[in-house]
Amino acid sequence: MWTLLFPKRFSLLKAFVFLFICISFLVRLTFFIWDFSEVDAHIGTMVRTFITGLFYDIGTLSLFLMPFLVYLLIFPKKWYGSLVDKISTWFGFFLAVLIIYFSFFGEFTFWDEFQRRFNFIAVDYLIYTYEVVKNINESYPLPLLIGSLLSLVAITLFVVHKRKLFQKTFENETTFKQRLLATLPWVAICLVFGLFINNDQAEWSKNRYNNELSKAGIYSFFAAFRNNELTYSEFYTTIPQKDAFTALKKQYVPYGDTFVDATKNEIYRTIHSTDTTGTVQKPNVIFICIESLSGKYLNSLGGDQNITPVLDNLANQSLFFTNLYATGTRTVRGMEAITLSIPPTPGRSILKRKNNTGLFTIGEVFKEQGYDRNFFYGGDGYFDNMNTFFGGNGFNIVDRGRGFLLDANNTAKRTNIEDDEVTFENAWGVCDEDIYNKVLKEADLAHQNGKPFFDFVMTTSNHKPFTYPEGKIDIPSGTGRNGAVKYTDYAIGAFLEQAKTKPWFSNTVFVIMSDHCASSAGKWELDVANYHIPALIYNLKNLKPSKNNTLCSQIDVFPTLFSTLGWEYDSNLFGMDILKMGPKDERALIGNYRKLGYLKDDKVLVLGDGETVNFYEWNAMDNSLQNTPMNESFKNIAISNYQVADELYHNGGLQLKSLNQ
Repeated sequence: MWTLLFPKRFSLLKAFVFLFICISFLVRLTFFIWDFSEVDAHIGTMVRTFITGLFYDIGTLSLFLMPFLVYLLIFPKKWYGSLVDKISTWFGFFLAVLIIYFSFFGEFTFWDEFQRRFNFIAVDYLIYTYEVVKNINESYPLPLLIGSLLSLVAITLFVVHKRKLFQKTFENETTFKQRLLATLPWVAICLVFGLFINNDQAEWSKNRYNNELSKAGIYSFFAAFRNNELTYSEFYTTIPQKDAFTALKKQYVPYGDTFVDATKNEIYRTIHSTDTTGTVQKPNVIFICIESLSGKYLNSLGGDQNITPVLDNLANQSLFFTNLYATGTRTVRGMEAITLSIPPTPGRSILKRKNNTGLFTIGEVFKEQGYDRNFFYGGDGYFDNMNTFFGGNGFNIVDRGRGFLLDANNTAKRTNIEDDEVTFENAWGVCDEDIYNKVLKEADLAHQNGKPFFDFVMTTSNHKPFTYPEGKIDIPSGTGRNGAVKYTDYAIGAFLEQAKTKPWFSNTVFVIMSDHCASSAGKWELDVANYHIPALIYNLKNLKPSKNNTLCSQIDVFPTLFSTLGWEYDSNLFGMDILKMGPKDERALIGNYRKLGYLKDDKVLVLGDGETVNFYEWNAMDNSLQNTPMNESFKNIAISNYQVADELYHNGGLQLKSLNQ
C-alpha cells in the first residue's frame, strides 16, 4: 500500500509530506504548551484537537502538493534525471521547503501578537510589507530569524540528499499508471476540501484556543483570503428587512428623533436638542484615538499597575465612561465605529472596502456646524487605507507620507510631518509626543484663522515593538507593553500641559478613547472583557466631571458629545446619547471579522457566519460564557442592528448623495 501511494518517483514528495506533518505537529504542540492555561486539556478534547489538526494538515498538503503532483504525473519517463528534471525538482523542493519554514516562522510571530492562526489580518498585512517587515525587524532579531530559516532549509536539503531521495526520484522506472494511482488519492482529497470542507468546520469546541489549534495556518490564510468580505444576508441569520428597520427605529423614537422619511428603510433622522436654555456651543474638538489601550491598564477601571497616572487623574476631571466597549479588534474597526457610528459589519472593515468615500460620518456633523476637519497619523496614512477613507470623506490629512491628496470634491489637502519635526520614529510612525506637537502647531494656525476645528488624532506608540524616546519614563524603551502604555499616558499629559498654555485651550474639548484592546484573544468565541476600553470627554464647560456607568459602545461617544454641546442636526449615525440612555437602552456591540456580538445586562448573543446564533450568560467575574435559553426579542434586536448596518452599506444608504435625494 505504501509503495502504491509513494512509488520511487514520488520519493521527494513522501519526504515533503513527512516534513510538513512533523513540523505542523510541533507548531501545534508548541502553541498548546504556550497557552496551556487557556486550552481545554481534557484527554478527549485534546485528542480531537490534534486529530482535527492532522485532518486539516492533510487537506492543506493536498492543495500545496498539486503543482508538483501534476509535474510528476505528466513529465515523460524517458526524461527522468535530465538536466531539466533536476533543475525543476531541486528548485521546486527548495522553494516548497522555504515556504513552509517561512510560514511556520510567521505563525509564531502572529500567534505571539494575536493568539490565533493566520486570518484576515495576515491577508491585509501582505499589502503593507514595508510597515510589517520593519515592525518585525524592530520586534524580533530578524537577522537571526533569517539565518535560522536558511539554515533549516540547508539542513533539510542536505539530509534529503544524503538519504539519496533525489537520486531515487531521478533514477527509477515508475510507469505512468503507477504515477496516476499515486496521484488520484491526493486529487480526491483536494476536491473534497475544495468543495465540502471550510475553515469554519474546525471550530467544533466552545474553547476558542482549541478551535485555533485545530486549524492549519496555511489553510486558514487562504480561507481568510477568500472570505475577507461577507454579506450579512448571505451568511447570517436574518429577519424580514422591514422588521429589522422597524425594531431599530423604535430605539430612537422615545428621545424625540424624527425620521426624514419614516416610510423608507433608513435611519436618517433629525436629532433635536433638549437644551432648554438654547445654548449652542462650538468649541474646538481634539479627539485622541489611543492605539490598543485596554481598560484593564487603568487603575480607574480596576487595574493595579500604576502605569496610567495621567489618564487616571483625567478620569476624575472628565465625563468618564466606565462601562464602554470597542466594536472590534483592530484600529480600522475602531475608526469605522467612531467615524460612522455604526455596528461592525462582517468581513473586513468599511475603511478597506470599495464605496467607502462620500459617506455620512461624524465629520459631516462637524462640517454642518462650520468646522474644519483634520486627520493626524504619525505614519504613512496609506497604511490600512486610512488616507483614502478620511480624505474621501472630507478630512484634511496630516501624516508622515508624501504627496498631495484631494478628495472627490477637491477640498481635502495633505500636510506632511517633516523630518525636522521628528525626534523619534519606529515602524509605525513618529512617537506620540511628535504627533501631538504637530497637532499643537496646526491648532495654532487654525486658531489664527478663527474657524473651529475637529482633529482626529491616531497614536502609534502603544504598538509592538513598543519603542519610544528614552528618558521619558522609568521603563526602558522596547521592553514590553507596560512601558508603551506608560509612555502613551506620559505623552498625553505632556500634550495637555502644553495645550493649557494656548489661547485656544479654554474653548477646546478633548475626547480620549482607545481604538481597541491590546488583545481580543480568549477562550470564548467572543471574549467580552477584551473589548472593554477607556473613554472620556475632558474640558466640557457645561457639564460637571462625573463617572458614567451606562453599558455603551464606541459608536455612542460622539452622539453624546453633540448632545452636550446642544446641537440639533440630521443624523445617519447608529449611536445614541449615553447620558439619556435608560436601562432598557443600554447595550454594547462587539465583534471580530466573523462573529458579531450583542451585549446587554449580563447576556451576550453571538451571530456566526454559518447562520449560527448562540445565547450566553456572561459572568464578568471570571469572564466566562454559559449557554442559556434563547430570548427571541433579544435575538431580533441584535439581528436588527447588524442586518441594517450591512444593508445600508450595500444599498448605498450610508452615502451622502443617497441621503440628500
